[in-house]
Amino acid sequence: MTSIVQALLAVSLVLLPVSIYGDTCLAPQVKSQSYSTPEAIVSFDTVLIVEFSLTCKNNLKNVNLYADVAGRTIPATRIGEPNKYQISITDEPKKLPSGAYEIRFFDEEGFALLRKAQRSGESTSSLKPLFTITLNHPGIWSGPLIQSEFVAAMTAIIVWWMAYTQRGKLLA
Repeated sequence: MTSIVQALLAVSLVLLPVSIYGDTCLAPQVKSQSYSTPEAIVSFDTVLIVEFSLTCKNNLKNVNLYADVAGRTIPATRIGEPNKYQISITDEPKKLPSGAYEIRFFDEEGFALLRKAQRSGESTSSLKPLFTITLNHPGIWSGPLIQSEFVAAMTAIIVWWMAYTQRGKLLA
């Protein structure tokens, strides 16, 4: 009986590190693309989108990831092929001004620590993310200061006025 207990204990000691570190992505490599709303003429909100693929050294697939963007936590959505993800942030242009946004990504364990720190009111800046992606948002363009319709109308009025005054000089 004691030999069976010792064998089970030995097997559990061997499998314990594998079960603890089995769900963690080791040495993550990320390739990302980002998009941000370029103009405010055709949209009311600013949209920031980051699409990325994740490769882990230990070939871990379909990891649950969570993004922390300026204190806002959102889940990363898996799209298409394995280990391809996307996040999107939408808000008013005033709340998403131009600049570089550092997006920190956490796995399940890191997300639990992040939520714990947020609930207790502690700073989350000391938490080490799985990886970070920087999104550069140049800001939104609100259009020209003078609308093209106004320029066309003013040109038409000036041309009409010049023609009218020249006609008056010819008749006099």
